[in-house]
Amino acid sequence: MTHAAVTAPGAKLRKLVRRRDDQGGAPRLSPAWTFVAWLATLAFFAPVAWMVLTSFHQEADAATNPPTPFAALTLDQYELLFSRDITPFLLNSAMASVISTLLVLALAVPTAYALSIKPVEKWTDVMFFFLSTKFLPAIAALLPVYLIVKDAGMLDNVWTLIVLYTAMNLPIAVWMMRSFLAEVPKEILEAAEVDGANLPTVLLRIVAPVAMPGLAATSLICFIFSWNEFMFAVNLTATKASTAPVFLVGFITSEGLFLARLCAAATLVSLPVLIAGFAAQDKLVRGLSLGAVK
Repeated sequence: MTHAAVTAPGAKLRKLVRRRDDQGGAPRLSPAWTFVAWLATLAFFAPVAWMVLTSFHQEADAATNPPTPFAALTLDQYELLFSRDITPFLLNSAMASVISTLLVLALAVPTAYALSIKPVEKWTDVMFFFLSTKFLPAIAALLPVYLIVKDAGMLDNVWTLIVLYTAMNLPIAVWMMRSFLAEVPKEILEAAEVDGANLPTVLLRIVAPVAMPGLAATSLICFIFSWNEFMFAVNLTATKASTAPVFLVGFITSEGLFLARLCAAATLVSLPVLIAGFAAQDKLVRGLSLGAVK
């Protein structure tokens, strides 16, 4: 009785998962679960597709209830979008996101190296400290941060956002990079030390190429978080350093129709993240799964 109860879940699992015959034995889901996965994918993709479709409609067609997906298509919303000069907002977002991501990687990789490959004493306490910095809601720190930035004369400055985004993403990057660097073979590092390689050489020429999928996953996640950040950007910037999410809010009005213009702006703002994710999708998948299965 007990043996049958123990083996029953395994028998059910073998029915759901089939093995490849000639592709190396990697597990493959049954057609039923593949169908469920596709349904879930379409459910997540449907709002994005609707946003893109609405961006090509006139405001009157976008505001109809029920919706009219087969209304005439137009580029008027995108022409209006560029007439409002979205370029400075995109440049500010790109500058804040790219520079803060590079700073995060420059700080997180050596830190993760010291916490995984060459662990320091009480490294678990250090990891908990990084994690504890995310316990405080960002809105609770808004007023102190605003007062500090105001006294420093750094309001409406893109470098203020760079510093804040670096501090916000650093704990996440350290936790991710530690799990990635823990998978680096110790034999390679020992061989490099025998050959006389110093720490910068080990990090740049040995650790970085081996952990490249993890670096890609970490950098993309940090870039997305920085690109989409809104609360600090809308409260600490005015005209010169406003980012793309702040630009989107300008289309929301209490009078008139704005849905099609808002969808066009959201589509355009989403393109850099989508392009970056598509370009690094192979490394992203490998990086996010690295260390998940022993």
